[in-house]
Parts: sequence; C-alpha cells; structure tokens
Amino acid sequence: MKAFDVPCPEWLRERLQQHGLRVPFSTFMEWAMHDPDHGAYGSGQLHVGTAGDFVTSPSLGDDFAGLLIHQLTDWLEDLAARHPDSLLSIVDVGPGEGDLIAQLIPLLQASEAEWLSRLECVLIEINPGMQLRQRERLQSVGNIPCRWSSMQELVAEPVNGIMLAHELLDALPVERLILRGGSLRRQMVTLETSEASVPLLRWDDDPLPPPLQEQIREYADRDALNLPPRGAMEGWTTEWHHSVQPWMKQAFAAMNDGLLLVVDYALESSRYYNPRRADGTLVAYKCQQASSDVLRDAGCQDITAHLCLESLVGAASEAGWIFAGQCRQGEALLALGLAERLTALQQLPADQLAEALRRREALLRLVDPSCLGELRWFAFLRNAPTAADNGLLDSRFLREPS
Repeated sequence: MKAFDVPCPEWLRERLQQHGLRVPFSTFMEWAMHDPDHGAYGSGQLHVGTAGDFVTSPSLGDDFAGLLIHQLTDWLEDLAARHPDSLLSIVDVGPGEGDLIAQLIPLLQASEAEWLSRLECVLIEINPGMQLRQRERLQSVGNIPCRWSSMQELVAEPVNGIMLAHELLDALPVERLILRGGSLRRQMVTLETSEASVPLLRWDDDPLPPPLQEQIREYADRDALNLPPRGAMEGWTTEWHHSVQPWMKQAFAAMNDGLLLVVDYALESSRYYNPRRADGTLVAYKCQQASSDVLRDAGCQDITAHLCLESLVGAASEAGWIFAGQCRQGEALLALGLAERLTALQQLPADQLAEALRRREALLRLVDPSCLGELRWFAFLRNAPTAADNGLLDSRFLREPS
C-alpha cells in the first residue's frame, strides 16, 4: 500500500457501495462528521479540550466566558427593555461539550439582573453523542433553565434573544472545487476496490452540476469574488460554503428579535480565493494534531474549512440580517477587558502562582494571532433599531479603540 493510499473503514465502504461508489466531498464530510453511529460528532467520538482532539476558546477555562459576559449582559439589558414581558433566550448552536453555557450561567446569575427570571438557555445540537455529554455537563449547573431544541423547532416558535454560533459555520459540509483545463470542477470521493487489496478512498472530480454552477456564479457576482482567481494553476483547489446561505436563512427565521454573534475563522476573499492558496483551507484535527489528509480516519477526526468573509456577510445580508461589524478575537477580548484580567493575575498571592500562570497562558492563547486570536467576531442584528429603542444595540468590541 502506498503512503498516500487511504484505507476505507467498513461502515463507509457499505455507504459508498449504496451510492454508486462515489459521492461529492460534501456528502463524505457530512457522513464523516454527523453520521449518528459512526460520525466524529454524531457518535460523540471527538472530544473538545486540552485533553481532547482540539481546543476552543471556552475549553481553555472560564476567562473567555468572563469577558464575553460583559457584552452579553449589555445586549440582554437592551433586549429586556425592548421586550419587557417576553422570555429572553441565549441560543447556542453547536455547543460542543457545553462548556460555554456552563460557564455563562453562574456569571449571569451573579448579575442579579431584573430580566434573569425570564431568561433561558437553548442548545441546538444535531449530534446525539454530543448532546448526551452536554446534558451531563449541565445537569447541576445553576438555576437558569436549559432546553435542547432544533433549528426547525425554533423556526416554528421564534425567540427574542442572542444566538451564538461559535466555531460552527466552518464545520458545515463544503463543496471542494478543483481547476481542470481552465474550468472549475467538483471533487468527488471514490471507493476503489479489488479482490486483492484493501478498499481505498481516492479523489476524483466531475463537471459542476448546473445548480451548483449557477449558485457559484450568482454568489460570486453578489460578493465580487474572482473565482477562479487570475493566475491560478492547473489543480488549484478551494472550498465552496454552500451550506452557509441556508443556515443563515434558518437562523433568521428562528428569531423574532435580537442578535447573532458568529465567532469563526474567516479570510477576506482576496486571501481565500488567491492563486497562491493552491490547496484551500481544508484541514483535519485529531489528538491536537492538524492534517491535510482529510479522507483518512473518516469518523475519527474533525474536518473544517475557513469561511470567506465577504461570502459570510453576503449570505447573512441576503437572509435579512443587518451586519453590525466584525473584528478579530484579539481585538474583541481586549475591548472587553482582557488586559485588566492579565494585570489582576499579577496581584494573586504566591500560593496561587500555578493557577495564575495557567490562566495567563490560556488568556494569551485566546489572542495569539497564530491561533485563536485569528478568529473573527461578526455581529448581526435581527431588526434595525429605531430611536424609540433607546439607540443601537451597542457592541463594545466594535467600538473604535480610544
């Protein structure tokens, strides 16, 4: 077997045989991530955290939530004034291990706000294995009611509140595109079998189906994307986030009033669809190790692709969201008081030195421009505030630095 050959697990071999031995990469990614029995998230095999497969900001400790809470309470105060008799909701879509909600609940309770008695937390989790761990994590955390729902259920009964999409959209299935003979084609995943060898997974490609070709043309025109970029060589590959537009529409329909905060990795189109970025942004994570071998270990590793900034904003705006602005995570957390937290750690007594050093390292990782600090924060409004609403729903992290 050659080094680049990818053995196909038995469950995936059976699935591919049922689908003519080849499927678009987007279908492979959906199965590998969300199959309820074999998917990395669907089965709950992946774990988030320093001892797991990859880290997120909340998995590093309580400080991320301790900074974010300042912005959330500002928004909730404003929403409570706009809707004095309404239930308010914090909706966490794709909540991972449940860390962020578990950290926010005690902080919210400590605020002793007037609206606390009409606040709920709603977790949207499509993967049974992850939902089970979230329920265990939250069963004894505070007194704010938590419930699990689906986006479809929220669309049927929309809420007023704040929707959080933290490192969610970059994990939605993507189409993988490749440049062949001057034209973009869709990459496929093919099962190669013979009686004398182990079934293998291989890359292949097909012409773009007309609906996908039309979508790419329409969205490229809308967002002024140069796709493929001038100067791209034969074999240039990239990703197409076809799932973001319908997600934004569904999220918009799930809310009556409020905000959407997207925290994710994103690049400007000039960096994303660039001839020098010849292999896109697709990457897999397992046991804290990144790999470009996204076909290997299907169902046992995370697969993710950066977002295109202009396409994300364009998809949100077309869905009805009002774009309030964006910044990098480092800028956002500094605006919310990270520097003051670092200073306060220096005042801790000597017997807390180990804890102070641990928290300091975690805080610095949150703003490290080579890692979590490169995350982008995007704020979107469900409705345009008017003068009667006491001004704009303020975003601390979008203010110009003083």
